Amino acid sequence: MTHVTSTFEIPDVADRGRLRREVGARLRAAMTEHGVDALILLGNGAVTYATGTWWPLADAGLSHVERPVAVVLADDPIPHLFIQYGDIGPFDTGLPEDHLHPAAYLEFDEGVEQFARFVSQIVSPGATIAVDEMTGAMRRHAPLLFPAAAPGDAAVVVGAAKVIKTPDEIATLRTACRITDEAMVDVQAVLDPGIRQIDLSAKFTRRAFELGAVASMLEPIWQVMPHTKAEGVWTTHGDLALPLLSTERELAAGDVLWTDVSINYNGYCSDFGRTWLVGQEPTRRQQAQFERWWTILNAVLDVTRAGSSLADLSRAAITAAGGVKPWLPHFYLGHSIGVQAGEMPMIGTDLGDEHDENYLLRTGMVLVLEPVVWEDGTGGYRSEEIVVVTDDGYIALTDYPYAPYGPPSLS
Repeated sequence: MTHVTSTFEIPDVADRGRLRREVGARLRAAMTEHGVDALILLGNGAVTYATGTWWPLADAGLSHVERPVAVVLADDPIPHLFIQYGDIGPFDTGLPEDHLHPAAYLEFDEGVEQFARFVSQIVSPGATIAVDEMTGAMRRHAPLLFPAAAPGDAAVVVGAAKVIKTPDEIATLRTACRITDEAMVDVQAVLDPGIRQIDLSAKFTRRAFELGAVASMLEPIWQVMPHTKAEGVWTTHGDLALPLLSTERELAAGDVLWTDVSINYNGYCSDFGRTWLVGQEPTRRQQAQFERWWTILNAVLDVTRAGSSLADLSRAAITAAGGVKPWLPHFYLGHSIGVQAGEMPMIGTDLGDEHDENYLLRTGMVLVLEPVVWEDGTGGYRSEEIVVVTDDGYIALTDYPYAPYGPPSLS
């Protein structure tokens, strides 16, 4: 499925310094476009994006008290980073000492007061400030922290910058995917009746970290799918439930597994999804279901290029699926990926036709496509592919085999 194009080149190895500079330039350009002079960022993904810094347990391990905080100024090419040193400190900040500060304790009144004094020293009076998250202490001391006016929404600014990935970001994403793929080879090799779901999680996590992962961004999913929707877990939307947490359940021959894992490598995420069968080859119905999924995927890829709209991709999928939406309502047809496993844009949402028609793909966007095919009695089929949008098509970042499903017998 790889479509190589001469108009977009991805380096074999990411240049971390260049990545930081180019991402910083994109972020400051978005600040200028939105009329924002300073950003205060608390979300782990936003801090990683703005500073180019990563740390162990970047998903949730530092979500409170000592979590990293970034301050970005529109007129300063170097962001400020507040982070706890020691065992939970970053591997490589790449920041000069005058832009690297001890942790800011923004959950506490004293921490906000101290942080506000620092902000007042580097942010001009009357400057427009945007913030992505607000702690209770920040709200209590909002007049002190934001003396000129109520803060804007930094998520809008960061989101606008993140939509297009730089070549070095894409190279990092590709490495994250390769680590995940290699680890999953070892996991699939031990997939036999009697093994527990948590044993697969242990195998994957250990191997992924041996290969260079710095965090697990998603509790590994090895979900045994019901044969019919009626046998599945009840959901508010009436469709299949995914994901369900892994347990000590022993897998049995014939189980249909929907897998979903994600790791963090140097601040950027992977996303892996395949359908596996335990201890047997697919039945004729199951193989046909995979081939239907393959048809849908390639119909979407046929219209994936810069200038296409989100609606173009959704229409292609629905047409190939015979007029039904081939995706889970809470997962959509696809999404982007970067410093977070799921980023905008989402493809096939309920934001409406006008939104989807007017949202156009651009070169450098990265999409995770994950159509779903369901037929009662089979356990369904779901897999994920990650592609980079180019001027004349796409470049695939994933190429993991579809075994035990055979090659699609499509003309």
